[in-house]
Amino acid sequence: MTDTTKTTVTGGSRQPTELRMARDALRCLHADLVTGAFAFRPLPPVPEDHVLLRRLPAVVRGPVRRLPQLAAVGLALLLMFVEVAKSFPGDGGPVRALFLGVPLVVMVFRPVGAFWLSLGGMVFTAAVADSAWDAWPWTGVSFVAHLTVMLVVAARTRPRVSAHMWLLTALVGGLVAAADPHRGSGVAFAMAVFSGIALALLLAVRGWRDSRRQVVEQVAVVEEERSRRTLLEERTTIARELHDVVAHHMSVVAIQAEAAPYRVQDPPEELVAALAGIRENAVTALTELRRVLGVVRADLPGDLDGWGPEAPQPTLADLDDLLENVRRAGLEVESVTTGRARPLPQGVELSAYRIVQEALSNTLRHAPGAGARVELGYVPVGLGLRIVNGPPDGPAKASQGAGHGLLGMRERAAMLGGELVAEATEDGGFAVEAFLPVEQAEPAEPVGADGEPA
Repeated sequence: MTDTTKTTVTGGSRQPTELRMARDALRCLHADLVTGAFAFRPLPPVPEDHVLLRRLPAVVRGPVRRLPQLAAVGLALLLMFVEVAKSFPGDGGPVRALFLGVPLVVMVFRPVGAFWLSLGGMVFTAAVADSAWDAWPWTGVSFVAHLTVMLVVAARTRPRVSAHMWLLTALVGGLVAAADPHRGSGVAFAMAVFSGIALALLLAVRGWRDSRRQVVEQVAVVEEERSRRTLLEERTTIARELHDVVAHHMSVVAIQAEAAPYRVQDPPEELVAALAGIRENAVTALTELRRVLGVVRADLPGDLDGWGPEAPQPTLADLDDLLENVRRAGLEVESVTTGRARPLPQGVELSAYRIVQEALSNTLRHAPGAGARVELGYVPVGLGLRIVNGPPDGPAKASQGAGHGLLGMRERAAMLGGELVAEATEDGGFAVEAFLPVEQAEPAEPVGADGEPA
């Protein structure tokens, strides 16, 4: 016959696979329950942010944080009292009480060592037990004490330790019960079954909580990354639009600097050289801007796919067209302007237009059937905006976006040194209020015919 037993070479000798697996299992058991068994591992207090502590006065939070330790000591005293109370004179009740109570106290500081003390206490009490004991090798109280020690140790160690404790408990209990199967087989079997079920449930709950915590942590990381990515996308969009504005002005500067010498009869050479330097610097800056513009335009969003590289950026002069488009989409919107309308810096007008556009888009998405009102207030120091909508008259569709709207509006306002507030109104609607400051230009001094200040 052919020997089909798998072997492996270890240290120059051929060793059966089963033997190697058994040696590995014993090595793991030794590492889990023997190495550092009585190491100091105190039971941690209740976390400061626990929901139980939040509802208590600050005076009692300190003692309540020690509730796990107090509970272990209290349970030990209670079980010791019950064991002594139910014992008969001369049957060693106080000794048994010590063997079941001491491990519960040691469990607070040295959990794995408490397991060995509890298991050893069972062996000792079973060895000196009177033949009249019905519950043997565990009494009812020691059964509860040993099961409690196992559960606490399992909750504070890796799952593999739980399996090793259960195997040792079942093995030692079975060997002790074999000395008197009539009394011990039922109790030993009950301990193996109940402890196995309890440990399995504990590990299942522990795994479920760990999974939930990992999911919460992962969701937090994803949300943070999404917010960061959204912020970068919004800043890229703003930078793209402002590049268009700056590039336009730099082109105008270059053209005006080139044409200026031809507008003056016999211009001085110094003036011609200065204008040539201005034009050269403007063209250089424009070239660099176009290079950067090519980078930020490399990935246009969907609503800008049809725009050409020279597409003009919208201003408040295009606001009427925007409102008309929104009305055709089904949103009843009115516009009110206060103050004397005047041209504003192109960056301010562009940001104002985008804020109104995004606020109305949010109204269409999140407040179906509601009306909206756009208010523009021109003041000497800036431009005020208020876009408000009423409550929706039906359920809104779930948003599929990443929440760019409010973030983008705040970025635009902050870029100009302004402020933006977005909040719900008392009637169930929503309002976006912003102020975009405008620097006041100093009035130019009148110039006389000879070119000197008048």
